[in-house]
Amino acid sequence: MQSLPLKAGQLDEILTSRAGLGESFDFMVRKFVVSGTPVHLYAVNGLCDTLFIMQLLEEVVEIDVPKNERSHISSLVHNRLIHQSVETVDTVDDLIRQVFSGLIAIKVEGDRHAYVVDVRSYPGRQPEEPDTEKVVRGSRDGFVENIIVNTALTRRRIRDERIRFDMMEVGQRSKADVAVGYIKDLANQDLVDAIKKELKAIDVDGLTMTDKSLEEYIVKQGFNPYPLVRFTERADIASTHLLEGHVCIYVDTSPSVMITPTTYFHHVQHAEEFRQSPAVGTFIRWIRLMGIISSLILLPLWYLLAIDPDLRPESLAFLGMKEDTNVPLILQLLIADIGIEFLRIAAIHTPTPLSTAMGLIAAVLIGQIAIDVGLFVPEVILYVAIAAIGTFATPSYELSVANKMVRVSLLLLVWIFHIDGLVIGLTIYILYLMNTKSFSTPYLWPLAPFRPKAMLRIIMRLPMTSAMLRPMIVKTKDRVRQKPTGE
Repeated sequence: MQSLPLKAGQLDEILTSRAGLGESFDFMVRKFVVSGTPVHLYAVNGLCDTLFIMQLLEEVVEIDVPKNERSHISSLVHNRLIHQSVETVDTVDDLIRQVFSGLIAIKVEGDRHAYVVDVRSYPGRQPEEPDTEKVVRGSRDGFVENIIVNTALTRRRIRDERIRFDMMEVGQRSKADVAVGYIKDLANQDLVDAIKKELKAIDVDGLTMTDKSLEEYIVKQGFNPYPLVRFTERADIASTHLLEGHVCIYVDTSPSVMITPTTYFHHVQHAEEFRQSPAVGTFIRWIRLMGIISSLILLPLWYLLAIDPDLRPESLAFLGMKEDTNVPLILQLLIADIGIEFLRIAAIHTPTPLSTAMGLIAAVLIGQIAIDVGLFVPEVILYVAIAAIGTFATPSYELSVANKMVRVSLLLLVWIFHIDGLVIGLTIYILYLMNTKSFSTPYLWPLAPFRPKAMLRIIMRLPMTSAMLRPMIVKTKDRVRQKPTGE
């Protein structure tokens, strides 16, 4: 690594050849003189607070030093940098990295080091409620694309001196800021060390897709469609998991935070359940679980009963098609199910003022005309719609898409093998999830391996006063959350 030269002019030449000083319009240098000594200030326009830089310049240029004390000009400049975050760098690489991160660097002629001041002011939006995790009542602040704001939102909720945010840089060119957040006396240190090791081992140009790209490097997901970490844009959810002993990963420019380790059942819970009373929260959770189950097996089960009437008991004789159609039933189900996915993708790419009109066209015109011309039978539209609602009721978007892929696979197996296909498909599905692990954590815990007390907390939203212990799955150092009443 190249050391900083004594003369500021030499540093200008180095930065011109290496970092484009004078070529890129936003990488600038401000030259001024303090008591006869040249001083250069380097900054990237757009990443810094301009008003604060002006205040610093006013403080520095007003320094008046007698000639016999000008050997101390560097310490005087350091003393006039009125900011809580002032550090020194000794190499050109460190200076470039800090300046391109939004800090400013001040080089005094004759020094082997430069001062860096954190006056970052990243462009971005204010904290607001995430669209994907809305609640009826509760906090409306959510994570944004600024890692400093995101860690501050977490510290606002956990004012514990043992909370840690270990900052790292990932990407040879992007040098993205990544913070590993945990509570020191709760989190499993082996898990923290494993995550840091994986982050340090990432050797790539950049992570422009931020947390999702990072996830693939950390958990080695491959083609497994099921999410092995939980993403959240709510600061209260991230804080709750930190207090349970989980580790959170914050990535700059990403409004979501990764929570590890997680299981299948972490993805079926929602903040709304904990913003209501235990009875109401339990009711909401049961309805949501019914929706998730229906999104997974309702269509394959109905299709099986429709093509094999002998399996239907008399009480379910109404199931199946009431009229014949020229289009095979399996083709109808696949077209309708994939058509719902078309609508979802179209809604993402459609401007908000037009999305309502698009939904009306799809629901009223396309659906009704498809039935009138004989492409679909009404029952297909009904059950596909119920399954789609169950998909939308799934709190985790990643989990809902994975369940949809499994649903289509089960449909094809039932079409080929009938009831044997459904049994074989569900068996393979359960065994696959049982063998899936995230950071050595069984994905179906506490169902497999079965833990009755923990499973009860999955099925029911129990009162917070009954949560005496932290989940054993995180292998926390201190499992006691609160002492029993009366002690």
